[in-house]
Amino acid sequence: MSDQPMSLGSLLRAAPPDRLPEVTAEHLRRHFSAGAVEVLVPDLTGTRLLPLLGEPEPADGAAALRCFASQRASVDHAPSGPVRLHLPLTCWSERLGVLRVELPAPPADDLSDRLSTDSDDLATALRAAGTATDRYRRAQRRARLTMAAELQWDLLPGRSLGDERFLVAGQLEPAYAVRGDHFDWALDGDRLTLTVLNGDGDGVEAALLTSLAVNAMRNARRCGADIVEQAELASDAIHSRYGGSLHTATLLLEIDLISGSVAAVDAGSPHCLIARGSGIEQVPLEQQLPLGMFGEARYEIQRFHLEPGDRMLVVSDGVHAAAPADMPPYGEAALVTALRRTRLQPATEAVGTVMRGLREYHAGAEPDDDAVMVCLDWRR
Repeated sequence: MSDQPMSLGSLLRAAPPDRLPEVTAEHLRRHFSAGAVEVLVPDLTGTRLLPLLGEPEPADGAAALRCFASQRASVDHAPSGPVRLHLPLTCWSERLGVLRVELPAPPADDLSDRLSTDSDDLATALRAAGTATDRYRRAQRRARLTMAAELQWDLLPGRSLGDERFLVAGQLEPAYAVRGDHFDWALDGDRLTLTVLNGDGDGVEAALLTSLAVNAMRNARRCGADIVEQAELASDAIHSRYGGSLHTATLLLEIDLISGSVAAVDAGSPHCLIARGSGIEQVPLEQQLPLGMFGEARYEIQRFHLEPGDRMLVVSDGVHAAAPADMPPYGEAALVTALRRTRLQPATEAVGTVMRGLREYHAGAEPDDDAVMVCLDWRR
């Protein structure tokens, strides 16, 4: 083992974007005497980890999932044979996967630190390479996406985002056939802008409508516009294109990450809830017109506040109004039960748990509507 291994970060920056796992594996074998190396990435539902290098799955494959869920490194000491490490691959709190490394002996503290740095370098490189190669997105798919779902997943800002102040995560369902539901966010200093959309229509038309709305709001936001101007520009763009025949129900939120003050424009059906302590309450917002329903629509801001430790959840009507087989809507009781079960989970795990509960509520029946959930933990 070399005393001064080369920086993996510099190697990754010089490597082709589709060869990052191979460069990482070669680096670890050359400088750390590693045996088997695997880079595991989550599928679109976030319930399975899939290999990029094709290494055989070990008997303790669940250890990788535990590492992915907890975001903590683990070391497995087998009675005989190599030591197996699992290191989370995370960039700006977005969970990108797990790095699995086999070593001939338990790592000393300095070696653990260097491996942790290498996993961070790999995560950053994977995040940057996502737009330059299809390899990593292709590996995450267990089935072919519909064209509408392809448009929606490509439009997302990511799956999660956070720092010491907050953690936000979102999930789309059905992952491989989502149509018009979507979420978007952007961080600018102490301000987090968050939108959840429930697009009208079906298939590609719904996805195109949502794409127009998201990009119109981004265009306004990137020019410094507040959420009222974002809503109005998007509404005008949609009405100009569809003449009121299609529209999109949207909730726009602007969160002050220092004070917890939230400005909201409620333009339709997505519901906002706050979990505070042991209670869960819906935020009482007055609904305004969905974006694009009428020309030159005007919107007003409503305000509420978060308290330290609050969890804010936004769900589309595909979640709160889902009522399969003449059952009561999911949002009447089952949603609150699912949210209570996730109170101790991080936001990145909570969205998956609630969506699994929604799938179980449908009991195998095809849902009538697609669904989106966004979960924000305010840590201040």
